[in-house]
Amino acid sequence: MILLLQNWLDSMGLESETATVVLGFISVLILLLIGFIAHWVAKTIVNRILRVWVERTKNQWDDLIFDTRIVPRLAHLSPVVVISLLEPILFGSVELDGLRVFIQQFLTIYVIITIILIFHAILDFGHAVFLRHPSSKNLPVKGIVQAIKLISVMVGVILVIAEVIGESPLYLFSGLGAMTAVLLLVFREAILGFVAGIQLAANNLVRPGDWIEMPKYGADGDVVDVTLTTVLVQNWDKTITSIPAYALIQDSFKNWRNMSAVGGRRIKRSLFIDTRSVQYLIPEIIEAFKGYRFLREYMEQKEAEIKAHNEMLEEGANLKVDGRVLTNIGTFRAYCVSYLRNHPSIHQDFTLLVRQRQPNEHGLPIEIYCFTNDTAWATYEGIQADIFDHLIAVLPEFGLRLFQQPSGADLESLGGRVGRSES
Repeated sequence: MILLLQNWLDSMGLESETATVVLGFISVLILLLIGFIAHWVAKTIVNRILRVWVERTKNQWDDLIFDTRIVPRLAHLSPVVVISLLEPILFGSVELDGLRVFIQQFLTIYVIITIILIFHAILDFGHAVFLRHPSSKNLPVKGIVQAIKLISVMVGVILVIAEVIGESPLYLFSGLGAMTAVLLLVFREAILGFVAGIQLAANNLVRPGDWIEMPKYGADGDVVDVTLTTVLVQNWDKTITSIPAYALIQDSFKNWRNMSAVGGRRIKRSLFIDTRSVQYLIPEIIEAFKGYRFLREYMEQKEAEIKAHNEMLEEGANLKVDGRVLTNIGTFRAYCVSYLRNHPSIHQDFTLLVRQRQPNEHGLPIEIYCFTNDTAWATYEGIQADIFDHLIAVLPEFGLRLFQQPSGADLESLGGRVGRSES
């Protein structure tokens, strides 16, 4: 066919150089047209065959073949096959060696790029299938997939350059060692992110859905995406914070994942008691406390212990000083423990403490330390509020008062009383 075109151009009286250029241009157009037709036919036929097969199967994962564009990328190989077969027929009897070398080189580069794109599509397909498996939540493989893609692109670039300059790829690979220092300097951030992304994925430090806190970057919320170089966090105010992957390796951050995994969320809050309200219990109050469901067993046990201890004292000893006497603050701590032990929303298998901390300028701290059995934020806050609502309301029953800084109303009331007493 090319020979016919050459004879036709010669018959038109064109110069040999001009005829060669025109012939080369026409030849390239013919090959492009043939390649386009081959690609369209392959894409159409394969698409139809696969679609019929997918529609007949009950599996859902095979639908992802079309979503990840595997078929269109495979169809790109058909022009290479067709052109490679027709090129000797078209140019076999024509002296266009330079053009034939260019076409062969172009086809090689085209195959390299196409194979890389097909490989990426297969990786995307495998990743999409894996995400449908329940275990995918425990292993964020997106960073690993991106790392493999990056390596394949680097290998592809080296192969393309080797084809263009006519050298062996091994020659270029051997030269990478000398360029390592330059690459580390120029691409420091990218390399750090690359290594950190692999570490995050391999060690399962962060995965989508985790609640993390990283004050340095203003991040406090759910992880929405983990890529090779970046971790995206949707904060509770619905803003998005982008954290470099290497920052999660170099700096510390808090991951709340285990809280949800174990099913318990900690309550750690103190009631500050006015020390002036701490006192001994009188017998009438002790008898009254024996009628409380949460205190009955405690009061009977403590009363027996105290009686046995005080009987060993010398005759005439001051019981309030030398012996043991129940106090309202100790009884209140026992009440808190019993109340929490019987609370349906408190996790009984985890640590449960009601402890007295060191007194300070705000009074005597009584710290409640326990875990709820529901980790949902709104539910947790509701449980915590209900517990402290009850404990604050029950304090007067023990003769205790919360410490509170004087407010403007307190000072105004005090000033009014002083003014009335002076008048």
